[in-house]
Amino acid sequence: MKLLKSQELCTSSIIENIIHLNTGLSTFWSNSLGWAPESAANLMNKSRLDWQVSLSKCLNLWTSEESRKLGDGVLILAWTNLGSLIEGSLKLFLAVFYDDYKKDLEAVTDRNDNIIDPDTLGLEKLRQFFNRKNTMLWSKEWNDFVLKIQGYRNSIHAFKNRKIGTFDEFEDSVKIYLELLMTINSRLPYPDEMHEPPWY
Repeated sequence: MKLLKSQELCTSSIIENIIHLNTGLSTFWSNSLGWAPESAANLMNKSRLDWQVSLSKCLNLWTSEESRKLGDGVLILAWTNLGSLIEGSLKLFLAVFYDDYKKDLEAVTDRNDNIIDPDTLGLEKLRQFFNRKNTMLWSKEWNDFVLKIQGYRNSIHAFKNRKIGTFDEFEDSVKIYLELLMTINSRLPYPDEMHEPPWY
């Protein structure tokens, strides 16, 4: 995990790039029949990739000075927003490679050994699956990053005190999410080179 171009960008530009990339991913992969295998295209066609776009736009809600003044509740919602985006991006990756996922010995199964489709997996199951795989997509750094976001996001269920990080940490994590999203996008098969986001 290397923050390259994103290190040079302000948070608002980072979010614009996230919105742009998730919009492109939604537009292409929700209508991918004829390019993706039929089973994968059907899975993505019924998935709400448009919600990834909407959730990307919501990142702007948590980065203003006014939001920071509202305190911990806003920060908890911010982590929930980011965690949902990470979860959706990992689901998309597995959905694109759905046929490979179904054949994978590490695929997530239920108690009856039936394979669980990636669109129904939670973040922890997704993290565990990718952590078991020795792929170019995943690394210890990505695993640690997802674990951190997952822990902060789960504070929305808590009544007792738990760590929720800081607003500055959230904005840094949004930058890292863009790097993860770029990494995922770079591993997806496309018919041309038109799916890389511009840097604003």
